[in-house]
Amino acid sequence: MEKKRILITGAAGFLGSHLCDRFIKEGYYVIGMDNLITGDLCNIEHLFKLPEFEFYHHDVSKYIHVPGKLNYILHFASPASPVDYLKIPIQTLKVGSLGTHNCLGLAKEKKARMLIASTSEVYGDPLVHPQNESYWGNVNPIGPRGVYDEAKRFQEAITMAYHTYHGLETRIVRIFNTYGPRMRLNDGRALPAFIGQALRGEDLTVFGDGSQTRSFCYVDDLIEGIYRLLLSDYPNPVNIGNPNEISLKDFAEEVLKLTGANVKIVYKPLPVDDPKQRQPDITKAKEVLGWQPTIERAEGLRRTYEYFKQLPPDELFKQPKEFVQH
Repeated sequence: MEKKRILITGAAGFLGSHLCDRFIKEGYYVIGMDNLITGDLCNIEHLFKLPEFEFYHHDVSKYIHVPGKLNYILHFASPASPVDYLKIPIQTLKVGSLGTHNCLGLAKEKKARMLIASTSEVYGDPLVHPQNESYWGNVNPIGPRGVYDEAKRFQEAITMAYHTYHGLETRIVRIFNTYGPRMRLNDGRALPAFIGQALRGEDLTVFGDGSQTRSFCYVDDLIEGIYRLLLSDYPNPVNIGNPNEISLKDFAEEVLKLTGANVKIVYKPLPVDDPKQRQPDITKAKEVLGWQPTIERAEGLRRTYEYFKQLPPDELFKQPKEFVQH
């Protein structure tokens, strides 16, 4: 029997690389695509020797050509960390708009089903708590984070337009805070930042008073939810995340306890438009996909810490990427 073929954009990123692993394990032929602007080939180098994997070094904001048939497209190409998208705001907007348009055009041509990676950031700094899929959000379109939020909101809009106008099979996953192996230590997000600081013997930096909340989902749980959504027949957005909410101050204390680092927590001013609360309502995922997270935060943190501990020392001191503006 011929293998089903799937294109995964952003394949060398944190989530993209885990998706490549999962679909190869499920017996698919996987075509990875990434321009490596924030992704890293070391996340997928273990796949290059496999006959069922191939890789295109390509920017999806430019025309995409993939020969042969395609059954599915997963569009995960995008900077996903404020450290990145504040430095490359225009590329972030382009990958969400032009990149999504190119992927949708390819899906239409190949008669493939397409799933897009949207985000809890479409809810902005939410006035509704927890956030369910019918909430329209509270986003500042011209604030510094607007480049990411609005790119993802546009991405949802054009995907739904292709679904309604062209009858394209589409799926939309709204991803909440996710963590696990292959995150970049220097990507600016709370969990890798805390663990990186602990491993370097630095004080842990909490922004604001630390009362803002996040809900952290372990990557294996998230990938399972995405897998189920792709194979479901549900075209509307679905939140995938862990509803177990924690304040960043308490979270920093958990990391200190886990790492045993002899450092303290220091407080710095809150960045502009930083959301105060983040908690998914996953009723829809439970009803439609029979999905809910199964990995406790203590276990997920332990696995993630083990991964970071094994990194070569120079990784610990790597600075965030500097980007050349074109």
